[in-house]
Amino acid sequence: MATLFLFQKNAYIHIIMANNFSEIKKGSLLLSEPFMEDPNFKRTVILITEHEKDGTLGLILNRPTIFTVNQMIGNFPHISAFMNYGGPIDPERLNFLHAYPDLISEGFEIIPNVYWNGNFEELKENVKAKKVLPQNILFFSGYAGWEYEQLKEEIKENSWIICNNYKDIFKANKYMWKEILHEMGGENKLIAEFPTHPSLN
Repeated sequence: MATLFLFQKNAYIHIIMANNFSEIKKGSLLLSEPFMEDPNFKRTVILITEHEKDGTLGLILNRPTIFTVNQMIGNFPHISAFMNYGGPIDPERLNFLHAYPDLISEGFEIIPNVYWNGNFEELKENVKAKKVLPQNILFFSGYAGWEYEQLKEEIKENSWIICNNYKDIFKANKYMWKEILHEMGGENKLIAEFPTHPSLN
C-alpha cells in the first residue's frame, strides 16, 4: 500500500510513496506513479506473471490496441476480441490470460481462475468450438520485464504502486489505472485525480 504525502513547491506536486518490494508476488498489480514519463508505461497497470530471483515478467492490462486478434494472428479461429499491448519486450510474442485450465493445458496459474498461456493448439480448437469466450480471455503482444535488482530499485524510487487484492482481471480496460486507485481508497484516490503533468495542477 502506498502512503502519500503532498507539498507544493514551484507549482509542482511532489509525491513520497512508501512501497515495499517484498510485497510483490505473482498476481500483484503494479500501477505506474502518476507522472511517469516513459510512454511505454505511462499510467499503466501491469499484472505480474512471474517474480523470481532472476527477474520479473508482467503484462500491461490497460493498453488495448485497435487491432482484432484475427487481424494479428493468421489462421486463427474467429473470436470477437482485440489484441492488447502487453509491453515493449518481444512484440511478436503472443501471451494470453484465460480462465480455462480444463480446456487449455500447460498454463500457469497466476491467481485463482486466471491462467497465463498454455497449449496453443488446444486454445485454437476450443476457440473454434466456441468453448472459449471473449469475456474470459485476454490476448497480448509483447510483455514487460525487469531484472530483479532493476525492479527493486524502481520500487525504492517510488515508480510503482503495488496492489495485491484486485481479482477482476478479465474486466481490464483503458480506464482501470484510475478505477483501481479509487478502489484502493485513502490517499490513492488523490493520486487517481492527478493531472498527467504536475505543472497542470
